[in-house]
Amino acid sequence: MSIYTAIATAAGRDGRAVSSDGLLDVKLALQKELGGDGAGTNPEQLFAAGYAACFASAMRLVASRQRLDVADAAVTAEIGLSPDGQGGFRLEATLRVELPDTIAPEAARELVEATHQVCPYSNATRGNIPVNLVVE
Repeated sequence: MSIYTAIATAAGRDGRAVSSDGLLDVKLALQKELGGDGAGTNPEQLFAAGYAACFASAMRLVASRQRLDVADAAVTAEIGLSPDGQGGFRLEATLRVELPDTIAPEAARELVEATHQVCPYSNATRGNIPVNLVVE
């Protein structure tokens, strides 16, 4: 049983995406790279924002368990869209994690790997799309 369910409606890559509570209401537009005018956000940007936010939150949880301070950490998600060679498309992700210099490189890598096991977005994408983890 879910502890929370997000609900949003969209009719495609051109138009609007609106959440059931009205807090999310964004103009969608096909990217210039796909032949559109790019005058709005797109599903890949929304996915990148969600994945970055989710991973950063999960990292705070894991870091607190490891007694690490990640207050100044940031996560940047890059979501790539490419042809799958069969007439469709596929996604790929790179998560760039910036951590404080006070965390040793080995501990930073272990933290990011542990976070990747906890984050709901990582769990949803595991085995479905490639996810590259980069500690910066």
